[in-house]
Amino acid sequence: MEGLSILIPTYNDVCVTLVHTLYAQAVASGIPFEILVADDGSTDQQSIRENASITQWEHCSILRREQNAGRAAIRNFLAQQSSFPRLLFVDSDMVVCRADFLTKYLACDAPVIDGGIIVRGGSEDNLRSRYEHAEEDKHSVEQRNLRPYHDFHTANFLIQRDLMLQIPFDERYSHYGYEDVAFGITLKAKGIPIRHIDNPLSFEVFETNDAFLLKTEEGLRTLYLFRNELKDYSRLLQFIETKPRPVLALAVFIYNLLGTVIRRQLTSRHPSLLLFKFYKVGYYLHHAKESLSFLANP
Repeated sequence: MEGLSILIPTYNDVCVTLVHTLYAQAVASGIPFEILVADDGSTDQQSIRENASITQWEHCSILRREQNAGRAAIRNFLAQQSSFPRLLFVDSDMVVCRADFLTKYLACDAPVIDGGIIVRGGSEDNLRSRYEHAEEDKHSVEQRNLRPYHDFHTANFLIQRDLMLQIPFDERYSHYGYEDVAFGITLKAKGIPIRHIDNPLSFEVFETNDAFLLKTEEGLRTLYLFRNELKDYSRLLQFIETKPRPVLALAVFIYNLLGTVIRRQLTSRHPSLLLFKFYKVGYYLHHAKESLSFLANP
């Protein structure tokens, strides 16, 4: 029976419960397995101490990196350290919500399988929670199969080890965002199919509004840096492409005038998703001034 490497990259997250649940399912399945948790330079000592208990379970290890390498590099590192022919990548902030989660993956035969996510919990005063619930329809297996390469995500997927080693994640994506999109682009270019199935993990942990905005801004800077490669895979870039130049110039003007006020609203207890959408457009365009010369002097 082919074995399975369960690979969990983490950064300042406590993932003991996640590992224990996956461990129990792996033991029950009877397959040879290992669980490798790669700590990508965590700075939170409490999470480091709590995660240390993971090593008490057989076949479970923690690999600690002193420096944060980024979401692409840490996944490549995990693949290199793995032992079995199939690799299951699980983000450390996910929750196992199905008793047959592992067995459903083991019953599938495809080079790359994306199980998807569902969104649970949260509150109206949390921007990430509101955003994820608003986007939840896009996570369905039906929607993902309409655009299999566009809607590939790294939170929950299985891949053949030899394939992962042949086409690793692009480590130029060293900051937050779009390493999964870039990987999907590579798979499409090489003609490797992605099979999307209904085998989700649950997303239930939502960072603060301020932390989510900082993460969003970092992702937008990543998008700008790789805009030429991602232009056909980004709804934001496609939206911008359809708008007349005067409209874009006006958006930048409003962002420069009111961006601080809008950001304050988004970090309040009543964040607006409409303002969040505008903020993302304005923030991106503000950083794109040098490449979009007509924005420099609206």
